[in-house]
Amino acid sequence: MKYYLAVDIGASSGRHIVGWTEDGEVKTEELYRFPNGVTEKDGHLTWDIDALCDHVKTGIEKARERFGKIESLSVDTWGVDYVLLKGDETVYPCYAYRDSRTEPMIYEVHKRIPFSELYRRTGIQFQPFNTLYQLYADKKAGRLEGVTDFLMMPEYLMYRLCGVKSHEYTNATTGGMVSAETGEFDPAIIEALGLPEQLFHKLQQPGTVIGEYEGIKVVLCATHDTGSAVEGIPMTEDAPYISSGTWSLLGVKTPKPITNAASELANWSNEGGVGYNRYQKNIMGMWLVNRLRSELCPDKPFGGIVAEAEASSFEETVDANAQSFLAPESMKAAFDAALTMKPQNVGDYFRCAYRSLALSYMNAIEELQHNTGKHYGSIYIVGGGAKNAFLNRLTKEASGKKVIALPIEATAIGNLKIQMSI
Repeated sequence: MKYYLAVDIGASSGRHIVGWTEDGEVKTEELYRFPNGVTEKDGHLTWDIDALCDHVKTGIEKARERFGKIESLSVDTWGVDYVLLKGDETVYPCYAYRDSRTEPMIYEVHKRIPFSELYRRTGIQFQPFNTLYQLYADKKAGRLEGVTDFLMMPEYLMYRLCGVKSHEYTNATTGGMVSAETGEFDPAIIEALGLPEQLFHKLQQPGTVIGEYEGIKVVLCATHDTGSAVEGIPMTEDAPYISSGTWSLLGVKTPKPITNAASELANWSNEGGVGYNRYQKNIMGMWLVNRLRSELCPDKPFGGIVAEAEASSFEETVDANAQSFLAPESMKAAFDAALTMKPQNVGDYFRCAYRSLALSYMNAIEELQHNTGKHYGSIYIVGGGAKNAFLNRLTKEASGKKVIALPIEATAIGNLKIQMSI
């Protein structure tokens, strides 16, 4: 029996999952889970990358203790964030995408290269935290002086394991600098922003073996977690998906990027898949619910929260994707400011959040059908949000689609499948 290890790290937690094939199916066992989250340092939101590295290594040892020989491992994380290096020296801090340092940079970037041109070249949606705005902020702050490399988060974690600096395609596309036509970093964008050319290397595809960690092959999966999640969905039809976690990523596989005016206007993204394009949209996702919980009822289990939301009759909703919900000091206050009627209890807040998410899914599906010229009868939901029967029901009612909820570790399964295919 051959055993493979997927290290899947999200914005709020990480997990080590060992997989193997048995009777033609991928079997999995979770070995180690650890917390993650942004920390505030000098007024900025940052990641504790050294703690992440320690957790990654601890989980690998747990996998060895349980299964003995591990054939290979790979790491996937959220997109857009990266670590700067001067040779082998890490540049601290490692900023988190929710930090506001990019906001003053957006106007300057678009003066150098208008967003319409960026979208035409890359097909990547506007988000204030896209990698190109972060790198431009680093340039303006002098943080790129002497820097030899920038590694996306999973690339950095694997570099700390095997000593090899890699540049994986699916995660690179999240940053807004990869050409939709060539699948490589776009030199015109790099030149327009005055970024150091030596930072941008040829991109490697999922399935590439990059090195070794103590006898274990280190492999590039689709290192953007949504890229791996889509690989892990057992679809039987051409249908949209929602990868439901801190963010909800709603999209569909397409043969090539769709970069027309309607897609730009509706802020759809074209991100790299394993042999296909992922035409998708970011929706604020369980971030809304998680932040409300941490503020209003941190000790209440989600089952109780959902029950109170179902019992509530609160009908008003908010725009789940409004900028005010991205990184508020108080999520409750952000909801209060967006509503005309004040929620009377905890259940009202959560009912509002869940209904707002379902409506945002409905709107995105309508845009998706318009932009692709296709009608879809079903939608697949994977990730943590797939376990929420109430939200699934609201999504079905709002969208009119058959909801196929798969409460599986789709990201880890997709990560494992790529390793197993080598």
